[in-house]
Amino acid sequence: MENTETVRSCPFDFAQQLDFDPQLGELLTREPVSRIRMAYGEGEAWLVTRYEDVRTVTTDRRFSRSAVLGRDFPRMTPEPIVQAESINLMDPPASSRLRSLVAKSFTPRRVDHMRTRTQGIVDGLLDEMESAGAPSDFAACVAAPLPLITICEVLGIPEVDRPWLRGHALTMMNTGAAGRENAVQAKAELRAYFTELTGERRRSPGEDLISTLATARDGAELLDDQELAVMAMVLLITGQDTTTYQLGNIAYTLLTRPPLLASLRAEPDRLPRTLEELLRYIPFRKGVGIPRIATEDVELSGVMIRAGDVVHVSYLTANRDGLKFARPDELDPDRPSIPHMTFGWGAHHCLGAPLATMELEVAFSSLLTRFPALRLDVPPEEVRWNTTSIWRHPLALPVTW
Repeated sequence: MENTETVRSCPFDFAQQLDFDPQLGELLTREPVSRIRMAYGEGEAWLVTRYEDVRTVTTDRRFSRSAVLGRDFPRMTPEPIVQAESINLMDPPASSRLRSLVAKSFTPRRVDHMRTRTQGIVDGLLDEMESAGAPSDFAACVAAPLPLITICEVLGIPEVDRPWLRGHALTMMNTGAAGRENAVQAKAELRAYFTELTGERRRSPGEDLISTLATARDGAELLDDQELAVMAMVLLITGQDTTTYQLGNIAYTLLTRPPLLASLRAEPDRLPRTLEELLRYIPFRKGVGIPRIATEDVELSGVMIRAGDVVHVSYLTANRDGLKFARPDELDPDRPSIPHMTFGWGAHHCLGAPLATMELEVAFSSLLTRFPALRLDVPPEEVRWNTTSIWRHPLALPVTW
């Protein structure tokens, strides 16, 4: 048992197409529980990289998200993205109550109902792309609008408000120090917007998800006004950003691997399993997210983490752990089915994962059917990538057919 003396500087700024961050790869291999210093926040943190250790940290009650409150914890963005009252900063049983209420809105029956509407949105977007003619930008025509339209329709957000909301969400994700003031303002304005909107839905509920959350009960429990506003805000941000970026990332990956694309065209039933492997394989973000605080001394992989220490986990490295996945750096849709961690794990597993998965299935099944000759319109090395936020994705994806 030891405490690692070396403290590594981890800016987590690697953004070379969808190549895996070599620093993360090295830590996974050589120092799976390591001491790090990040671009923002005070002090140091532990970084946990192996699948089983990540599973321990995300499920063991000795690691607390709520203990992060009030701390200037090591992080990637100048302003913390998470809201103080968010479910993302709660521990069970408080988080269990909220998750139970939100889960009522993502039952298989509700997701199936959403699938019908999502299919209509996808068909409309592909109609517009086809009528405009080739070449076209898949990122602008499909990846950006689809998740935003879907989650806004689910939440019942007026169409006129959507561009403003997306702009504010993007501002919060930037990693540049110069953006701190803008990020603080964007967070406050989003908070005010959702406080007003959720208040209206509480007074006059409709058929949308916010109304469902406003009236959903767990026994005698209802979400209070503050919880409801923050939950709606979290659902908007997480419900569109990550799916947008994964649509672009998956399209790029398929279009640069002709044999894989050909196998999906020949056997469309392979799509769901292939998407799961793509979700495991693609490093869709940089670095790490929200940490936890050790509430007791805990040993992980021979390293002693002390009570009060900040602990980050990497879902990216967990997905590439050779102790869990054979040939982890290969994209293999036929590998044995082992759960990936792209949607997180444990008490903070993404509540919207069923919705995101459904959107990906509808989008790519429709795309492959409608455009059997779809291909990149530029060499892969000419695709431009985002480098200024925590997310990794193509800024534009020119395609032809």
